[in-house]
Amino acid sequence: MTQRIPIFLVTAALLAGAGSSPAQRPDSQKPKPPVAIENGKVFEKDGRRLLYGGENASWNFDITDFSLDPAKLHHGLGREYSKALIAPEFVPASRTEGWLAGNARVLAVKVGEEVRVYPLNLLIQHKVVNDVVGGRPIMAAYCVLADLSSVYDRTYYGRPFTFGCSGYTYASPEIWDGRDSFLLWDRETESLWLPATGAAVSGQMKGEALKVLDEALWSQTTWGEVKELFPNAVVLTPNQTPDPPASWTKCNVAELRSGHPRESTARSVSPRWGGNKGLGGKKP
Repeated sequence: MTQRIPIFLVTAALLAGAGSSPAQRPDSQKPKPPVAIENGKVFEKDGRRLLYGGENASWNFDITDFSLDPAKLHHGLGREYSKALIAPEFVPASRTEGWLAGNARVLAVKVGEEVRVYPLNLLIQHKVVNDVVGGRPIMAAYCVLADLSSVYDRTYYGRPFTFGCSGYTYASPEIWDGRDSFLLWDRETESLWLPATGAAVSGQMKGEALKVLDEALWSQTTWGEVKELFPNAVVLTPNQTPDPPASWTKCNVAELRSGHPRESTARSVSPRWGGNKGLGGKKP
């Protein structure tokens, strides 16, 4: 006959386990093991897992809640290494002769009557351009390693977010053909975002979707095609080397959410190159 154990003894045993040695604790209670990452960029401090963000210690990213595998992070050049544009400058189409060929690949955005063009050869340098087109805050981004290019709506809970490249890439066999792709970050919450999965992967915005702009408003195309359709388009100016802002206003996402409807968490991943010709061009 099976002997039943009184419930109070079971409860006592579970409570005792909370004070047991590390070897006896459930895996969920054990300290997180160190992560082997290129150049030792992940480290523990004050019970938090941090990711190196640059020479200034305040630039490190808190990835305690990272939803991916930190061991698959590569590089780590620093979050201000690439000069993401915040106040981009443009030139008219007539001033692109000699440096922008007709077959050059570009992202083109049209909101209302305004058309702006972001050549990929300039996005290789900046990675991200924060802009406002036709009154709408957008972000044009390109990862040359993954050949991932897209235009995003960068307004969350009624507030424009400002994006840049973290200096890291992430590669996993099940994501974007296993190619390394850039991790972005936003200045408002210092969350990390992976365009290859279409979502934030750490920080206050973790789980929020990157919002690919309505595909009728932009195209993955060529400069020649845009110039033919929209001769009054303006084009991102080369040789912009802005310094990062000395400071910026951070926000509390919980407070933002309290005054706005919940944003969609459905992931929004960019189409592959040539998959979007929303401005009336022909797909290859």
